[in-house]
Amino acid sequence: MSSFTAACIQLTSKGDVQENLDVATALIREAAAAGADVIATPEVTNMLEPNKVEARAKAQLQDDDVTLKAFRVLAEETGKWILAGSLVIKKPDDDRLANRSFLIRPDGSIAAQYDKVHMFDVELSNGETHKESRAYAPGNSAQLVETPWIPFGLSVCYDVRFAHLYQQLALAGAGVLTVPAAFTATTGRAHWHVLLRARAIENGAFVIAPAQCGQHSEKRRTFGHSLIIDPWGEILAEAAEEPCFITAKIDTAEVGKRRQQIPNLRNIREFTLDASEAVANAAE
Repeated sequence: MSSFTAACIQLTSKGDVQENLDVATALIREAAAAGADVIATPEVTNMLEPNKVEARAKAQLQDDDVTLKAFRVLAEETGKWILAGSLVIKKPDDDRLANRSFLIRPDGSIAAQYDKVHMFDVELSNGETHKESRAYAPGNSAQLVETPWIPFGLSVCYDVRFAHLYQQLALAGAGVLTVPAAFTATTGRAHWHVLLRARAIENGAFVIAPAQCGQHSEKRRTFGHSLIIDPWGEILAEAAEEPCFITAKIDTAEVGKRRQQIPNLRNIREFTLDASEAVANAAE
């Protein structure tokens, strides 16, 4: 098969796991009825709980997670591939949680899972601090998975700022890159479109990026604008800023066509970096 229809589900997940699941399920069924073959949900689909203690209390082990169980049944019911963009999963061997993406086959089996590798840890000059790694344990491996159409490379949100991850996935054969996210309204307006289009263009790959949107809590608002982008960087479908789904046709032949036109993946060369002693000292 050389083409398929992809769908992005856009959500406003909050702290109520069952309520989030009900909304996601309804939209997945709508997308399936509209002809989608692959249906992707955003980062932290099962809950966006700002209170770390509450999040830990609500999180479940992978085998017990109600959202993952429901999505596996839903995949079998609809006969569709479902990407649970990420779920908040309790780890048996760590006080921190996992931010874990699952690609589920139409028979309900899990084709692949991926733990978000890059954590958003920052100390700003105004005293504001974000330490994602305090709540979530980072993954340590990339994930490439076969599908009936073309290999998919999995990622989650902040990963999109690390171009080398996607280059390695593309070099390994990925023609579709999934980037489920919960971008803040501020960073979304500034960087969301340009980062995703860059990842598509530089890798000659489709990008499927389902997003969280709207007001999740008093201090958390996300950007929305779920996107499906082709290997030339053209936006095939875009959501606004409310829960919904979007679809686009994915013609996998475009991957080879665009990589032939812009063969940068084949033109990669090893090089060394020479720096003066002064520059080296300044970097320390």
